[in-house]
Amino acid sequence: MKALSEHSIIYIEIERKIDFYYQMQQIEMQYELLLNSDKIISASHQFELRNVHDISHKTFSFGGGILYLHTNQGVFSYKIQANPASFIHAFKSLKAQR
Repeated sequence: MKALSEHSIIYIEIERKIDFYYQMQQIEMQYELLLNSDKIISASHQFELRNVHDISHKTFSFGGGILYLHTNQGVFSYKIQANPASFIHAFKSLKAQR
């Protein structure tokens, strides 16, 4: 069970592989982007909250969108299907407390 101070959103990464018959296979992997009181954690990165300047998103007309983390290391993008409003609101609330 998650603590009340944690929020998450599912993001998708597409992995492309060539199989034994030289056919392109696309494998869709789902991961969790986790926001807690002091950091944001993805499958391959960990960002201290003080190093994340902002979070924004772009919605696509066909559904889903891209969530952008604006950090001191650059902008990181995550393909999402869910509405990120509560995740972004939780982030901004935590930043305002600091």
